[in-house]
Amino acid sequence: MNKLMGFFELKNLNLPTIPWEEYTGTQSFSEDRLWTIRTALFKGQDQNLPRYIGVDGKKAKECADRLYNEFKDKGIVIFYPYFIAQKSGNLCVNNDKTIIEAVRGDLWNLVTYSKRDVTIVLSGNKIENDGDKDFLDNTELDEILKYIPQIKQEFKEILLEGKNILLEWSFAYDCDSQKNIIGDKYLVFYEARAV
Repeated sequence: MNKLMGFFELKNLNLPTIPWEEYTGTQSFSEDRLWTIRTALFKGQDQNLPRYIGVDGKKAKECADRLYNEFKDKGIVIFYPYFIAQKSGNLCVNNDKTIIEAVRGDLWNLVTYSKRDVTIVLSGNKIENDGDKDFLDNTELDEILKYIPQIKQEFKEILLEGKNILLEWSFAYDCDSQKNIIGDKYLVFYEARAV
């Protein structure tokens, strides 16, 4: 399962996910929000593809047009409203255990800068913590964990092959074009792939 398939899987699951849309070259972008523009390939290596995060409406249109022209024959361009991540992480699910890695702020703090506040390993009835065991409060942890049975059900064929499902998530806030928070914090998943 590559990034493109992961985007479609997330959209079809009953998980809280980013409200992404495929860019077709005709959409416009509101100036009262910031936007994220990403790409995904139909096949092949789909890591480290170009993306634009938290850009204003004018720049979003320019970037989306440029990426659309570059990727229209080999993939898609997607867009969604930018969000402010309070806590982020990876959720790795397999048949035997679940691993949650979490970091303050954006996921890049974990995947790019190797920062990590906590790793939680759940295996059967056993829970192990490495790091700040109070980083995710019980409500946040329960919010993530309640989706594990559904993830295992939806990806059972992949899990039976001995692979893991890796999902990226954040507890996030919507924001306006000045990065002022709008509304309440929510959990959002924004990538799923088999590893």
